[in-house]
Amino acid sequence: MKIAVVGTGYVGLVLGACFAENGNDLICVDKDEAKIATLEAGGMPIYEPGLSELVGRNHEEERLSFTTDLSEAVRASDIVFIAVGTPPGEDGSADLQHVLDVARDVGRAMTKYMVIVDKSTVPVGTAKKVHATIAGETTKPFSVVSNPEFLKQGAAIEDFMKPDRVVIGIEGDDSRAADIMRELYGPFTRTGAPILMMDSASAELCKYAANSMLAARISFMNEMANVCELAGANVDHVRKAIGADRRIGSSFLFPGVGYGGSCFSKDVKALIKSSADRGYAFRILEAVEEVNERQKSRIVCKMESHFTDLVGRTIAIWGLAFKPRTDDMREAPAIAIIEHLLALGANVRAYDPEATSAARRLFGDRITLCEKSYDALAGADALAIVTEWNEFREPDFSRMRELMRGPVVFDGRNIYSPEHMRALGFTYVSIGR
Repeated sequence: MKIAVVGTGYVGLVLGACFAENGNDLICVDKDEAKIATLEAGGMPIYEPGLSELVGRNHEEERLSFTTDLSEAVRASDIVFIAVGTPPGEDGSADLQHVLDVARDVGRAMTKYMVIVDKSTVPVGTAKKVHATIAGETTKPFSVVSNPEFLKQGAAIEDFMKPDRVVIGIEGDDSRAADIMRELYGPFTRTGAPILMMDSASAELCKYAANSMLAARISFMNEMANVCELAGANVDHVRKAIGADRRIGSSFLFPGVGYGGSCFSKDVKALIKSSADRGYAFRILEAVEEVNERQKSRIVCKMESHFTDLVGRTIAIWGLAFKPRTDDMREAPAIAIIEHLLALGANVRAYDPEATSAARRLFGDRITLCEKSYDALAGADALAIVTEWNEFREPDFSRMRELMRGPVVFDGRNIYSPEHMRALGFTYVSIGR
């Protein structure tokens, strides 16, 4: 099939590369000329494991191309995916300006029947708005489809190639669009993953519901961890016990410093706001968001309790991205933690395997960004582990003690054994243990 993807962020690039890998002809569109030039030259504007190789191979084999000319891409395609950002407003609502701008431009460029697919995470009613926007620009026939993405950063290619499910929202009895979408996704669902056909409103809610449910599990376990600390219990034991219950399962039951990223926070806020717009107060999600914001500050509170005064203290941070295997710092807990430490007069030395450039844009020279993990420990009064990159799991503890001013570790991800750390001579503080 001939496909255009508008937006070359995490979703757009993964979508384009994976569809091209199955033999489709893809044109990725972005108005950012520098980004398109980077992609044409073989560079990669984002970090996602395996994506650079996938993009490079399909670009070399001429199944995947890049352009800033949306009109040209639309005229050369039969399907257009809209994969642009929907940033949250101050009230939590999703900003649809970019989505509707693309819809308007697609309508102006159309010369034949097309399927326009909302791939961006959008609130209920967006498909109808996209349809109305395109209809205002063309008399050509078209279909609008809602097709939310369920990609985990750090595992996005695997998630796309082997989906748990494909959700497709279509209004009315639009069998033409339904058949096209089934054919497009057929190669990805041969192992039995369902293609779930439904109305657009239900499809639009699926992504918000999934991310909000996962966020709720994280906030629940963070609350349990805080109770465990007060009760003298171990949250690891509690987590394993409830995770063994088949009705609950073990995923997303790890306590820590709170969730971050471009999806959970934004989608929870958006679902709260869209529910409020319809006269419904989503109390559980309001609490989920409140708990998450409070959790980000707990590790700093633990430092204050240990040191009494953080003025002039040097705190090393391992991990800046919101999760491992990505360079994305959007809504990362590390941001709130570092800002809190700086406000209390501490000095921060930080390291992350991939997020250094993003951190430099955020903090400038207010913190020291290190090229190696051990460099961050030089003269540090304490180490805070904020992101659980694999390389932090089995470090040289003797070297750590030699570099640090004090052998104090605040483990925001519970990656070490408390007994082992105490045996090594560290003062060790974790979450809920």
